[in-house]
Amino acid sequence: MNRVVVTGMGTINPLGDSVDSFWKNALEGVNRTGLVSKFDASKFRSQIACEVSHFEPEKYLDRNEIKRTDLFTQYALYSASQALADSGLDLQTIDPFDIGVIWGVGQGGMETFETEVEGYVKGDYTPRFSPFFIPKLLLNMASGMISMKFGLQGINYAPVSACATSNTALMDAFNYIRLGKAKVFVTGGSEAPITPASFGGFAAMKAMSGRNDDPKTASRPFDRDRDGFVMAEGAGALILEEYEHAKKRGARIYAELVGAAMTADAYHMTTPHPEGIGAAKSMQLALAEAQLNPADLDYLNLHATSTPVGDIAELKAVTKVFGASPNLWVSSTKSMTGHLLGAAGAVEAILAIKSITDNVIPASINIENLDPAIPQGIQIVVNQAMEKTVNVAMSNAFGFGGHNSTVVFRKFLG
Repeated sequence: MNRVVVTGMGTINPLGDSVDSFWKNALEGVNRTGLVSKFDASKFRSQIACEVSHFEPEKYLDRNEIKRTDLFTQYALYSASQALADSGLDLQTIDPFDIGVIWGVGQGGMETFETEVEGYVKGDYTPRFSPFFIPKLLLNMASGMISMKFGLQGINYAPVSACATSNTALMDAFNYIRLGKAKVFVTGGSEAPITPASFGGFAAMKAMSGRNDDPKTASRPFDRDRDGFVMAEGAGALILEEYEHAKKRGARIYAELVGAAMTADAYHMTTPHPEGIGAAKSMQLALAEAQLNPADLDYLNLHATSTPVGDIAELKAVTKVFGASPNLWVSSTKSMTGHLLGAAGAVEAILAIKSITDNVIPASINIENLDPAIPQGIQIVVNQAMEKTVNVAMSNAFGFGGHNSTVVFRKFLG
């Protein structure tokens, strides 16, 4: 099968509007959680989020693109533009049918949906909706708009697996390239969920932190006093490319994607299996596909969202797969970024790749008292980034519905 390498990356998220700014802030332990500013959240149990406060779409998109797209698609266009520029691909010299887009979104155009329906109910523009209502809210519109903006005519669609979504997109792109169905993919995910209905729905489930009086410490995976995740927004984009194609054009290669897998818990709508059985199998399958042993893994970016049940279940899964490996260190960068839902996997994949290129592991911050339920032998990078040679990094993303997804990157060896 063909080898698959990463030749470009781009992002917009609460920690930065580029990969460089994101990485710098992640290593410094920056956290930008604050009170929700996009609407009045005072009626909800949780009133905090990790918002993108530095995005001005008119600087990057033309008026028609802005008019016709929801925020999740605008984030997608911005990060994809970054990644393509970073890759150095000359799109004029490549058959457009050789370049595809697989872009994951968990919820789609929630802001568009809420605004249009509220306007209709209030009679602001009865009896008609905007002609852009349906196109703006469709989950596949991000992948479609990326293809239109850059003239990419290969495989194009949007997978959905809740918070595992963008890892699913990476895995699908990986497999299509390995099978010779495409030379290049723009892949990743975006999410713009900080809206009254989306936020209120998660708040009603008591899934989000209620630490409203101290937002910056609210996302605290593995801490004894964690009480839920912090919602976030943004996008992450990666350019996956067939190795020989990248080699021929002299591309800079960040890392090689060597394994990816998915499983299902078949257990509960929203709660992971408490023993992490499905998560463990996903990691085992990804390692096997990469032809790696558990002892080969240097860093694991965990899905851990700061929920009481989820964090421990995942660590139990890690213990099943890796035992007490002295080489393996883990962290959850959601302690800094918050949880980007469908975009989380792609954004965290970027951090896993950067850990390989720079040999530094970002920390889990806000840990004051480690949960005594954490299995013995788990080595967590606590509160401060750690320098360590990273040859192999793994990233997990799990979603409501029992979806488990894992990707494995290796230092490029030529």
